[in-house]
Amino acid sequence: MATLKRLKQLALATALTATLAACATPTPYRPATGSGYSRSGYSEQQIEPDRFQVMFSGNSVTSRETVERYLLYRSAQLTLEQGYDHFVLANRDTDKQSRTVVNDWGGGFGAFGGFGYWGPRWRFGGPRWGYGAWSPWYDPFWDRQIDVRTINKYEAMAEIVMGKGPKPRTDVRAFDARAVIESLGPTVRMPTAG
Repeated sequence: MATLKRLKQLALATALTATLAACATPTPYRPATGSGYSRSGYSEQQIEPDRFQVMFSGNSVTSRETVERYLLYRSAQLTLEQGYDHFVLANRDTDKQSRTVVNDWGGGFGAFGGFGYWGPRWRFGGPRWGYGAWSPWYDPFWDRQIDVRTINKYEAMAEIVMGKGPKPRTDVRAFDARAVIESLGPTVRMPTAG
């Protein structure tokens, strides 16, 4: 009976690990979902008839370059949707949000998930340096498994001014919307159906 329980726990842990691994994909090009740190996708707000604030937020596995590329693509797409031909970046910024995550697995494989496998275990040390333990189920030098990592995610924001006709040739912040769509379109990952 105990073996069956352990097998069920192992199957559950494997399924959860596979599910979490499947979620670790970059944010596709889509309207924004979520809020706060969990927000990802594009959004915009109209400021004046020809002026918008456009944003794109990526998740923790979306690179800064992808976030900035998707911001430009959304700006071009929005420009065409509004009946204009080009846009000028009046203001542009990319923010990096960092979060530190500490996972304390609490003492090796035997404690992880409550599997409780029996095995040899030796204690070592003394009052001067402290005590520790060694077991073949986890790191031989530490009696606690701790994973500390920093998670970064990027959010790009631009204020754009739209215009009709050809883009101003002397303004390096001006973009032809159709040219941007044509150039960046093949690199934009759309969401999968399902």
